[in-house]
Amino acid sequence: MKKISLKNKKVFIAGHTGLVGQSLCKRLENEKCKILFVNKKKLDLRDFNKTDRWLKLNKPDYIFIAAARVGGILENSSYPANFIYDNLSIALNLIHLSYKNNIKKVLYLGSSCIYPKFSKQPIKEDSLLTGPLEPTNEWYAIAKIAGLKLCKAYGIQYKKNFISAMPTNLYGPGDNFDVKSGHVLPGLINKIHEAVKQNKKKVTIWGTGKPKREFLFVDDLADALIFLMKKYNKSDHINIGSGKEVSILNLAKTIAKVIGFKGKFIFDKSKPDGTPRKLINSKKINSIGWKCKTDLFDGINTTYKWYLNNKSK
Repeated sequence: MKKISLKNKKVFIAGHTGLVGQSLCKRLENEKCKILFVNKKKLDLRDFNKTDRWLKLNKPDYIFIAAARVGGILENSSYPANFIYDNLSIALNLIHLSYKNNIKKVLYLGSSCIYPKFSKQPIKEDSLLTGPLEPTNEWYAIAKIAGLKLCKAYGIQYKKNFISAMPTNLYGPGDNFDVKSGHVLPGLINKIHEAVKQNKKKVTIWGTGKPKREFLFVDDLADALIFLMKKYNKSDHINIGSGKEVSILNLAKTIAKVIGFKGKFIFDKSKPDGTPRKLINSKKINSIGWKCKTDLFDGINTTYKWYLNNKSK
């Protein structure tokens, strides 16, 4: 397996202010590389010509594409056009312009939610496009699938080393804790924290509480992405997960234990559950030397401490 070094190289993190981008910036400091990033107010990655000019001027060697429009079930359902347009535009521009500007290697970040809704568990990489998508996030999923396929297409036609990774559900410091627009884990941290603060005895959660989810601490993902950038050179996408799943009810109980909530959970069954199960098969990345290090309780504890220190900022 050919290994590259990031030392003294220019590494562009597209999406540096996001959950993954922040963790990548922190982790890349250990690699002694020059980290490049740009504020989205200065550069809209959906703008082809401006993105082209920025890449020509800054000349990165390697690019991590972590920029995306993301959100939970409510956001995805409310803004389908925005989700498909924004994510398609980012993928099309950065991947094609990486080819045009002769970038040495690109790592594009997908998401496990782009697998078919009723995939056989745990989900292997070859499950992609074998069945219908989860309707509540199909617009985001279609755009991300296009990004993965773009990487593979440029590898086939132009021999470019453009790889893609498929992480499971992420969480950690820097997450979006808004109940309406965020994902389930940070949303529950916010909701349960407020319940304790207001001395409430009940917390209402969307759905039945029965769906199972796999969660990966974002710093573990950052380690995995740098590992893949250095060592993985195949055009087929690769899964990144913790290998463990938990029901939404048990997730809520774990968060309650961290925060100190002693009340009850009420489930609003009029709201959608989403995909019933979503555990990905990470044997491929495990077999080449990477494994998840952070267990769920410790990860939530670290995330909650960050939330307490930053929620009013």
